[in-house]
Amino acid sequence: MSLKNSVYAISGMSCAACSSAVQRVVSRLDGVKSCEVNLITEKMTVVYDPETVSLADFTRVIEKAGFGIHEIEEEKRKEAKKSKAPVGIITAAVLSVILLYISMGQMLFNNLPSPAIVDMSKNPLGFALVQLILTVPVMIIGRKFFTVGFSSLFKGNPNMDSLVAVGSSASFIYSLIMTFTVKSNHHAVHNLYYESVAVVITLVMLGKYFEHRSKEKTTSAIKKLMELTPDTALLVTGDTVTEVATASIKPDDILLVKPGSKIPLDGIVESGSGGVDESMLTGESLPVEKEKGSAVTGGSLNLNGALYIRVTKVGKDTTLSKIIEFVENAQSKKAPISKVADKVAGIFVPVVMGIAVIAAVIWLISGEELSFALKIFTGVLVIACPCALGLATPTAVMVGTGLGAGNGILIKNGEALETTHNTKIAVFDKTGTVTEGKPVVTDIISEKPELLLSTVSSAEAVSDHPIAQAIILYAKEKNITLSPVDNFENIPGFGIKCTVSGAECLIGKAGLFKEKDIDISQLTAKAEGLSAMGKTVMYVSLNSKALGLIAIADELKETSVKAFERLHRLGIKTAVLSGDNKLCAEYMANRLNADEVYSEVLPEQKAEIVYSLKKKYGTVLMVGDGINDAPALTAADIGCAVGTGSDIAIDSADIVIIKGDPLDVPKAINLSRLTMRNIKQNLFWAFCYNTVCIPIAAGILYPFGGPLLSPMIAGLAMSLSSVCVVSNALRLKNKKL
Repeated sequence: MSLKNSVYAISGMSCAACSSAVQRVVSRLDGVKSCEVNLITEKMTVVYDPETVSLADFTRVIEKAGFGIHEIEEEKRKEAKKSKAPVGIITAAVLSVILLYISMGQMLFNNLPSPAIVDMSKNPLGFALVQLILTVPVMIIGRKFFTVGFSSLFKGNPNMDSLVAVGSSASFIYSLIMTFTVKSNHHAVHNLYYESVAVVITLVMLGKYFEHRSKEKTTSAIKKLMELTPDTALLVTGDTVTEVATASIKPDDILLVKPGSKIPLDGIVESGSGGVDESMLTGESLPVEKEKGSAVTGGSLNLNGALYIRVTKVGKDTTLSKIIEFVENAQSKKAPISKVADKVAGIFVPVVMGIAVIAAVIWLISGEELSFALKIFTGVLVIACPCALGLATPTAVMVGTGLGAGNGILIKNGEALETTHNTKIAVFDKTGTVTEGKPVVTDIISEKPELLLSTVSSAEAVSDHPIAQAIILYAKEKNITLSPVDNFENIPGFGIKCTVSGAECLIGKAGLFKEKDIDISQLTAKAEGLSAMGKTVMYVSLNSKALGLIAIADELKETSVKAFERLHRLGIKTAVLSGDNKLCAEYMANRLNADEVYSEVLPEQKAEIVYSLKKKYGTVLMVGDGINDAPALTAADIGCAVGTGSDIAIDSADIVIIKGDPLDVPKAINLSRLTMRNIKQNLFWAFCYNTVCIPIAAGILYPFGGPLLSPMIAGLAMSLSSVCVVSNALRLKNKKL
């Protein structure tokens, strides 16, 4: 069975009960393996068997549940949606204020000026009719609550709109009946709840507006990334430079990027040099110097110097597009902790409606008037909106993954974000992860160091071996002039023999020199010391006399030691895996102060070691960069790939650190801890809010002289709860990792 992963846009959702309902009806379909619905992004991610179920089936069950579904168009990703306070909300707010003035003003303040037509004592019918006239437009403006709310209720999926619709309708119908009896019974004027209907609808609309504005801020990371790519580019054709649409650029096109301009697409510098700001992609604030042959990333800013680049990647293949896709996927996938809120939200609304009915009936039985019971009924329905519950997890996940992306840390999904905070041991592949991944010359021991370097670099000039290349590069940096080489001979397992500027030269292991009876005893102790540090040591002689030795090693990255120190401060054990010999691996591990070290490890053994560490410590985070690390990355609870490594390693990982900086590993763990703390705070607030407020709205404190929440106060409290949850999540944006 070949499974397909698709993402669709869902419309008509207003709260966690809605997203839970969509998820529930789709998950019931045969052929659907998993379904996740994100309330904030309004997207559904579904994994299914296309031979068993299709979009038509999704559409059928989702529309039956009262919601809409459509495919996401790629062009829409760049739309910058800005919330504007619609005229309707402003109108509703103005009408509600006037309504409050008329209905409550005379009760609260003596001698408050008001027209005779709305004088409650002198013209009760006018007082009631004017309120009715002011309320109806507000209900029309907020008609979505009634159309969607009752539709969802009748289809068996009641949601927040259903609560508002039922509560407001009950208050309106009761007030309307009282209005018709005012002429014969003037006391009925005291049982009008038009202001509650209008104010509740207005407050909920305002709350959703501010909530939407706040939620927009949680997606700012993706929007900023999308805005990085310029719409146009300067295409170089021969001697002509033409401004063209970036979308029309093809691989191998040559582009001119002027100082102060953004680099349109990934490429290689063909000519020119300058500093490039890659901070939005890597989190690194210092500019990176680029010259001929340097790779550049689309979306980065050319600070100085004109650059001519040859385009290597376009469209979805660019680094920026992959980062955006990575972050979007992470934000659309739910963290396991959110399942608790989803389950609660799925049964929450029906339970609340039951509580509202029971509370109203109990108060009626106890002898209270119908108007009192109606106030209780409406108050419970309005205050119990599960919005805060549904927003608790996704808002924190969105802000957290956005914060990570801004710091060069890409998290693939919500599950990885949640699991990472439980890390007990971080396991690092050595080469290319904690080390630079390329050999460099570290020591030259000789009385004539320049002669030795000139001799060795000249002899190695014909070789493409990494060690030879390291020596040649070092010689270039020292401005060493190469000499002519003749009679080159490779001696397998020992070294090389050649003639450099007429002198016989030997370069290699000690055995080669012993065989030729060349005395190297004065260098042996130094060579053994360097070998113990994990360095590759080569002896050098000219005309049968020892000239000295040269040592090459793969050096630790500048931040590796700090990374291990920070992991230890976080209470996390560390381990190093290496295919190198025991001496080299242990020396590196000692420098890093690693808790465990595994040397001479074959690629297939790495996954086995990860499994053993799982049993010993618990949650394992594996960090690697190569193809041979892919099995271990998959075997670990959290696979963390170095962005400068292989594509296979990146595909196998849950987290990608773009810069390849080991210090980003503890940052990723800290990000997970901060996000999980924020999620728990949000869930606590949401659960606590409903646990405390519903009984108060039901009137449990009233017999003891306590407060009784009016529907207006309930509506305000409900709206504030959602805004508080989103605002708390936004605090994450200011955290330092």
